Amino acid sequence: MPLPLPRSRRRAMTAGAFVAAVVLVSGLQSAPASAGARPTAAPTRHAVGVGCGTTVGKVTLDTTYNPGTGRYELSDPTRGGHKTYDMHQSTSGTGSLVTDDDNVWCDGGRQSDAVAAHYIHSVFWDYFLSVHGRKGVFGDGRAGCSRVHHGVDVVNAFYGVCMTYGDSKAPYGPLTRIDVGVHETSHGVTAATANLGFSGESAALNEATSDMFAAAAEFHAANPADPGDYLIAEGTGLNGGDGPLRRMDRPSRDGHSKDYWSSDIGQTDPRYAAGPANHFFYLLAEGSGPKVINGVSYDSPTYDGTPVTGIGRTAAEKIWFKALTQRMTSNTNYHAARSATLWAAGELYGTASPQYHATGRAWAAVNVT
Repeated sequence: MPLPLPRSRRRAMTAGAFVAAVVLVSGLQSAPASAGARPTAAPTRHAVGVGCGTTVGKVTLDTTYNPGTGRYELSDPTRGGHKTYDMHQSTSGTGSLVTDDDNVWCDGGRQSDAVAAHYIHSVFWDYFLSVHGRKGVFGDGRAGCSRVHHGVDVVNAFYGVCMTYGDSKAPYGPLTRIDVGVHETSHGVTAATANLGFSGESAALNEATSDMFAAAAEFHAANPADPGDYLIAEGTGLNGGDGPLRRMDRPSRDGHSKDYWSSDIGQTDPRYAAGPANHFFYLLAEGSGPKVINGVSYDSPTYDGTPVTGIGRTAAEKIWFKALTQRMTSNTNYHAARSATLWAAGELYGTASPQYHATGRAWAAVNVT
């Protein structure tokens, strides 16, 4: 689902210094054309450049050099052929492929959002491939595209064939953020696997799944400009000020989400009914009580006050992914998700393992038994 339309405040990001770009030739040059034959177009080449992106800082970019134009393109042959386009404020079509003359993408302005979007896709791709062995949204090694500058002052980001970002407007912050992009693109993974629904508890689990993978991918990226945390869309102003849109340790702190399951949670807006699943994931990974992670303070309660010991994010994310892709279906509810994750924990670590027992305790801590 798209991010919700907003509520308040804005912050801007700046980018850093230039460094040299490196071109990597992906194949041998063609032999000279014989006399009278039409010259063969020189092949495009994989290149590695550097970019300065909105919210992501200075990052490495996989790009393509096009000898026909003499320009570098935001086209990534190492990640399914993903391309990044500028929509030039249109709300339809693809727009134009973003290009640069020297593969140092630090011109600022419109280019900064394109750099961020291109990089965010690489974070999404690398996370799912490295952690879960999945190549792209559909697992088939193909990538779609990213589009920036969608519409005029559009405060929204959404996934279709392309991951699309509006420009936002004051007082809201930029939406080209790691967690925003990975959250939205992860809806594609969910649709291609469990196909969780868009109403009731299934929709809540759909939203929570995207939050979980967004947080996990952000930690995996280890980007110093946007360190990993259990906060969703912080700095966008979508929930007022610089606070996050949602948080996982105590979801109710956003003023809307639920900390614990109840029998009527299916009637709650799915973005807020996702709270118990997000809370479960945080507890499973990190445990209850106060702690500081990457400079962010957390304090996660439990439904009955019984403390929970976490098993680490690595185990928690693997359990959820296996449950999602091998057990959940379009009408999975909270109790079925509990069963699915217990099965996954048993398959991965054994039914006598600490991971298996912690999964049950984390669900009990959000009132799912």
